[in-house]
Amino acid sequence: MLTVAYIANQFPSAVEPYVWQEVMELRRRGVCVIPCSVRAVAALRDREMQGWKNGTLYLQPLRLILLLRAARICLQERKALLAFWPRAGERESAGRRVRAVLHTWLGAYYALALEGRGVQHIHAHHGYSAAWIAMVAARLLKMNFSMTLHGSDLLVHHSFLRTKLANCTFCLTISQFNRQYILQHYPVVSAGKVFVSRLGVEAAEGGFERGTNLAVNAPLLILAVGRLHPVKDHAFLIRACSEVKRRGLRSTCLIAGDGPERAALGRLIRELGLQEEVRLLGHLSRQRLNAYYVMCDVVVLTSRSEGLPLVLMEAMAHGKTVLAPAITGIPELITDGKTGFMYRSGSLGDFAAQLQRIAALRPGLEPVRQAARRHVLKHFDRAKNLAAFADLFMACVSGREEAMSNEDTLLQQI
Repeated sequence: MLTVAYIANQFPSAVEPYVWQEVMELRRRGVCVIPCSVRAVAALRDREMQGWKNGTLYLQPLRLILLLRAARICLQERKALLAFWPRAGERESAGRRVRAVLHTWLGAYYALALEGRGVQHIHAHHGYSAAWIAMVAARLLKMNFSMTLHGSDLLVHHSFLRTKLANCTFCLTISQFNRQYILQHYPVVSAGKVFVSRLGVEAAEGGFERGTNLAVNAPLLILAVGRLHPVKDHAFLIRACSEVKRRGLRSTCLIAGDGPERAALGRLIRELGLQEEVRLLGHLSRQRLNAYYVMCDVVVLTSRSEGLPLVLMEAMAHGKTVLAPAITGIPELITDGKTGFMYRSGSLGDFAAQLQRIAALRPGLEPVRQAARRHVLKHFDRAKNLAAFADLFMACVSGREEAMSNEDTLLQQI
């Protein structure tokens, strides 16, 4: 039986369901998967998430004895580990190099934690520090490692990514845009080891549901879903609501999610006098979120950087109109005017104009909403894409030539 250690910076995470979904799919194929997490997690609301927590190998809290043994291993294997450093030092700050040293130590610690578990391959989900830790552990344990790249870990927080890509056996990423970006910016990487593995949503998550306010003169009900983090740029959305109000379009904007930006966003709402127009809903259960999907007129995304957002897939599966920036892999999901609408990233004026356009077209947008749902169910169906992921993953781990030489035969067909 194949045994895989599957590591993330933090697992489980309610905002990253695709990690445990992939673990479950591999287990259904008979693979023994050991979920691993660099950081400990706090108490979880969801009972299913709590079950994942109980079955996960956590590196933290750190154990002193293992730390001391890991330090000794780093000294003993320094020649092997120094092979990472010629690339790692290129265009990286001193602070990042120091963190890489600490993560190398954690990699040795992780290797010790995996001893006796029969692990044959290590996979890191996301290219953050967990990927470096996995790379080091795999080198010490004399096995291969791979990783999945999404969005910010490739486009924003990409410390030492050249080294990680050079040393991984294969790399999965969630969009064609990401794949082309990797091959263009990291020529050290062979095209034959970078594969597209699309995410997806359940077809049953939403039927075709009309908005509640189809009349042109009714207030536009806007929904945004996502963690309240700077990269999601909800501040842009709030300022856009002020611009929309100035233009005379009546609207209500609901922002679902929680995170470190909540207090700052609340202040901005008050400063702009939008207490009646913008509401922060906080974290919502799946049932409550689905109810908001049903009632809204348009689901918007205002991120500065994205992979291929699940929230847009979910909204489109519900048959909702969507508006998002024309960045990264989003055009693979949305065709402007046909399956949704896009705006120039960073342009308040264009965003507001697109909302006005959607409000004016509201009674006639049913064909767009239907096309959006069909597109998601055809290309971003969770069950189909998870099956394709497992096929590809197992072929890559086993080194079968058909996986490594022709990426079009598996996931590119979906």
